[in-house]
Amino acid sequence: MSIRLCGVFRLAQLTNAGRGTDDRGSENENNSPGRRLMRKTIAIAVAALALGLTGAADAKTLKVQASSAPGDWAHRFMTEGWQQKIEEMSGGSLKLEVLPTKAVVPHKETIDAVANGILDGDLNAVAYFSGRDPAFALMGDLIAGYDTPEEVQTFCMEGGGKEILQKLYDKYGNGKIHVVGCGPYAKEALVSKVPINTVEDFKGVKIRSPEGLAAEVFKRAGASPVSLPFSEVYTSLEKGIVDAADASAYVNNDASGMHKVAFYPLYPGIHSMAILQFVVNKDVWNKLTPGERTILEVWYVAAYATIRRQADLQDRDLAARDKAGGKMTVIDWSKEERAKFRKIAVGAWEDFGEKSPLAKEALDAHISFMKRTGLLD
Repeated sequence: MSIRLCGVFRLAQLTNAGRGTDDRGSENENNSPGRRLMRKTIAIAVAALALGLTGAADAKTLKVQASSAPGDWAHRFMTEGWQQKIEEMSGGSLKLEVLPTKAVVPHKETIDAVANGILDGDLNAVAYFSGRDPAFALMGDLIAGYDTPEEVQTFCMEGGGKEILQKLYDKYGNGKIHVVGCGPYAKEALVSKVPINTVEDFKGVKIRSPEGLAAEVFKRAGASPVSLPFSEVYTSLEKGIVDAADASAYVNNDASGMHKVAFYPLYPGIHSMAILQFVVNKDVWNKLTPGERTILEVWYVAAYATIRRQADLQDRDLAARDKAGGKMTVIDWSKEERAKFRKIAVGAWEDFGEKSPLAKEALDAHISFMKRTGLLD
């Protein structure tokens, strides 16, 4: 039995005890003003404790599906510490359960599940929904566009990105999805079984890539993109279905065993800073108290600031270990090759921006922010 429940029962006993007689006093003494006041005070305390106990029992648990697989470092980051902080911050009124990719629905169907209340929310990759509107591709990952994850996080949260994403969900989620936040946590490394030292080396390489903008950029560089969920990347590399993979941060790739079969990682990455979203079913969001909504917003910012810093440090440590180990060849592209790849990417951005009104709005938002922050002239 919990301490709180024991406390309720004990106070109830004290209240009842104050109503009778015992060997130490008379009925009149027990009904004195002082005794009556004590009983009233205890009764109020019992009611307050009972109400608190009911609130804990009625705590809302938000079930959200992430894009990470169970063994990923990023998934453990959430499930072994950070999801629990929601309960601590809310005093027990709110809980969060972060489920791995495909736990409830396929990775491309989470927004339908959120809109229909099958999931309370998701922490999924925005680029997975590129087939619905090219704007999701531009919002999911502006390939080779930014230099650091912090720049993209600022675009998402302060530079108009979140608002564009909300417009997309108002349209494709029938107005049933609320966007809490968005942003990447790492500049991804590229996993490869073959050495890719230049743009020219992409020719003929079968590469796992999310559909949409990323796939288009790799295609224009001469590679053959294959759309696969992250959970299937390792087996696809092992079986030779793909030669390389647009996968995740170096630390995630290492934890998932990618480097056991792919010995030529590109780090620092040349391409991707995949934007992850935090979205919640709008009915669920509206039923939360203002304080609980603030908790989710503050939690999101704190969680992703922390995971960015930790991922960067671990990426650096692991890459240094692998460089010194001799078995792997960690490839770092020259500035010239990075510039060539970015030029290819810019052409793909512009073409995607012409494919829908929201795609044009998304690209304009990126360009405006990049000019404002000095990334573009």
